[in-house]
Amino acid sequence: MIERYTLSEMKQIWSEENKFQKWLDVEIYACEALAELGRIPAEAVDVIKEKAGFNVPRILEIESVVHHDVIAFTTCVAEYVGEESKYIHLGLTSSDVVDTAQCVRMKEAGEQMLTRLEKLHQVLLAQAQKYRNTVMIGRTHGIHAEPMTFGLKMLLWAAEIERNIERMKKAVETISVGKISGAVGTYANIDPKVEDHVCKRLGLKPSPLSTQVLQRDRHAEYMNTIAVIGCTLEKMSTEIRALQRTDIREAEEFFAKGQKGSSAMPHKRNPIVTERITGMARLLRGHALTAMENVALWHERDISHSSVERIIIPDSTTALDYMLKKMTDIVENLLVYPEKMKHNMERTNGLLFSQRVLLALVDTGISREKAYDLVQRNAMECWQSGKEFKSLLAEDKEVKELLSEEDLDNIFEYDHYLKHIDKIYARFGL
Repeated sequence: MIERYTLSEMKQIWSEENKFQKWLDVEIYACEALAELGRIPAEAVDVIKEKAGFNVPRILEIESVVHHDVIAFTTCVAEYVGEESKYIHLGLTSSDVVDTAQCVRMKEAGEQMLTRLEKLHQVLLAQAQKYRNTVMIGRTHGIHAEPMTFGLKMLLWAAEIERNIERMKKAVETISVGKISGAVGTYANIDPKVEDHVCKRLGLKPSPLSTQVLQRDRHAEYMNTIAVIGCTLEKMSTEIRALQRTDIREAEEFFAKGQKGSSAMPHKRNPIVTERITGMARLLRGHALTAMENVALWHERDISHSSVERIIIPDSTTALDYMLKKMTDIVENLLVYPEKMKHNMERTNGLLFSQRVLLALVDTGISREKAYDLVQRNAMECWQSGKEFKSLLAEDKEVKELLSEEDLDNIFEYDHYLKHIDKIYARFGL
């Protein structure tokens, strides 16, 4: 049964509550470090930890007056803390808080997407095993080529998802940094030990060097990784959509009881989810391009990136999380029709064996060019007349002189195309 998708995990990560909580975490951990350095009283930190809080509507109310989100936040926190609030944000600049907290949330979102990727990978491997020897026609240019197995399609996708898992792990590592280095990154008003402490508490690494902001090549790598994963899901979706076409219908999305495909035509079973994933992949690529536009900022910082990131990062991570969940459901519940695969393979009356005939003729000693001509002329006759390719070859005088009926019988069998399947699967430990 297909599970209902819930936004709860990603929604929580990108909620205003979580954003301000991460900001507060940064501020409190900075106070801890300042106390250890003797810069502020330890007793003040105890009070801050006990009393610190915030109220989102109150922050927004203050922001409507001051037009600065971090000042609105610290003002609200000060209302909870009282006199000791003077030690909060001491020596910090806004981006110390915002960028570091943002990276924590991007790390959390990345880990959530990794969980989804690993689940999809497992489902693909299971389907690859199930359909390991399910023979179907392979297509190039949309035209029948030679037999393969449906399991190999699943295994190919699993291999790509495995690479995407590694990409996402690297992207999460790249973005898991923080900076508490002050106005232009020189630590003029804050000891680097504060940064070390804050980052350690948040599960981040200190950026080796920053300006007033963390450099946006990190964010661009993260967003491009999301886009590449989206491309993989689009690739899978496109294939499923093609296989679901009425004239092919070798596989299709699960169609639930009570589901409707068309408001006008009751017979329709449309690939709506894979079409949805295809469209959303385009969105991810657009956001990735925007993230690259954010890399070049004026001097040590401007905030042209800030408004953009409030949209593209939550949207992209939430969209990909959704796409991964839906694709996992699709693959796990995919309707597969082996008999239709066999029927479609036989529609060309044996033309799929043309390369085997070509190679067999070459093995008799004639030139490849001559062998190609012999095979092609019979193949074209097969296309035009609908006669069996094997029969046409058996009746061709020049072919008969080179290949016996027994030779043709041995050529026209499917097992030949499966002989190395196990070797391919062994590369994946299957």
